[in-house]
Amino acid sequence: MKVIHYSEVNLTRRRGVLIVSIRAIVLLLVLQTALVAAEQPDKVFLMIGQSNMAGRAPLEEQDKKPFVGVQLLNSDAKWEQAVNPLNRYSELRKDISMQRIGPSAGFAPTLQAHYKTKSIGLIVNARGGTSVDQWQPEMPLFLTSIKRWKAAGSPKLSAVIWHQGEANAKDPNYLEKLTVVVNEIRKQTKQPSLLFIAGEVFGDAPVNAKIRSIAKHIPNTAYVSSTDLTVFDGVHFDRKSILELGRRYAEKYIELTEK
Repeated sequence: MKVIHYSEVNLTRRRGVLIVSIRAIVLLLVLQTALVAAEQPDKVFLMIGQSNMAGRAPLEEQDKKPFVGVQLLNSDAKWEQAVNPLNRYSELRKDISMQRIGPSAGFAPTLQAHYKTKSIGLIVNARGGTSVDQWQPEMPLFLTSIKRWKAAGSPKLSAVIWHQGEANAKDPNYLEKLTVVVNEIRKQTKQPSLLFIAGEVFGDAPVNAKIRSIAKHIPNTAYVSSTDLTVFDGVHFDRKSILELGRRYAEKYIELTEK
């Protein structure tokens, strides 16, 4: 019979402890890597505009689930897993009860499904009832949007997604005012060719003709159509349509960046 000495038993125990310790260290490194990845989305988008961007369509139970692979910038300038309402952290939003489902809820999942392994980051900073005049560079809405982007570490933006125009439905100078906004965002972010995608409002408002011609007036811009989309109160897109609008934004982004 082999005699097992105490020193051998002790050595075996030490080896076991060492293996467990190594495994713990590896697990810790994996978790730290995951946390860093969560704080640094692969693609970051600035989502701004008025009420349809903020989201007014009622949320359904299925809309309350967290979005896989999508991060939302919170009020502490940290990235967290996104969950509706996505305009919850807008610095100048209206009451939280008014923040419901917006185009970001259709936009981000469509991109995530397309890119699969890439995480999507959203900086959503919309406020209902605002005109393009209130988004000019010296105004609080513009300033807080840039401030939140800087607080996140000034990440490179993949695009600005803009939905606004209801408050300027008949403004003949809409494009001139919007040009100032686009140029200043590009200046502040030091991205002179930053992609800017606007979206039509509901119906046949004169501002839609301005939005459709945006690429003729401002370089590296595009628009998405609101054709066939429906509203529940005469102005705000219903749940099905706002999600479709978000998908159209995502499809336009993919189309323009994968030519």
